[in-house]
Amino acid sequence: MEIKKIVAGIYQANCYIIMDKNTSEAVVLDPGGDVDDIVKVIKSIGAKVKYILLTHGHIDHTSGVAELKAITNAVVCISQKDNDLITSGEYLFGPLIKGGADILLKDSDIIKISNLEFTCIDTPGHTPGGMSFLIENHAFTGDTLFAGSIGRTDFAGGDFNTIITSIKSKLLCLDGDTIVHPGHGEYSTINNEKLNNPFL
Repeated sequence: MEIKKIVAGIYQANCYIIMDKNTSEAVVLDPGGDVDDIVKVIKSIGAKVKYILLTHGHIDHTSGVAELKAITNAVVCISQKDNDLITSGEYLFGPLIKGGADILLKDSDIIKISNLEFTCIDTPGHTPGGMSFLIENHAFTGDTLFAGSIGRTDFAGGDFNTIITSIKSKLLCLDGDTIVHPGHGEYSTINNEKLNNPFL
């Protein structure tokens, strides 16, 4: 497996390309803008993008979806709740492709590329449909869990108690060596967050 991070868009969100090195099949997670930069990396590693996975529906994580889908013809996946907020035009949500996502994700769904499996973990709180993705010992947590912090809960649909419950019940139970790849900032591990995150 190969993981590439691109800091994209005006809000400096982390976009990830996760590729099976044996087959070059890949997922792009949270293309929040600067699609030209994302495509350059895709081409440089020879990735064949099959899916666009979205941790949540905020504009800084979805702004590049339509353009990237037009280039790659990838299948766009997001939770039902955040898809509904995007398609209804809720403030700070979207944009997305016309008509919404191709696949609506729910907890425990599996997205597979070649020999890699992404397990969908329902982690609401930052948004009602926040979703994290676990692949091997890597957790892509979007704006739910950051290195030393958690996602904001003062936007539409956010809730502090819900995000804390999501983190404690769905993420902190992962293996302590699991690498946390957040939606902004640098990576961490589950153990680091258990020991050092002041919100937890």
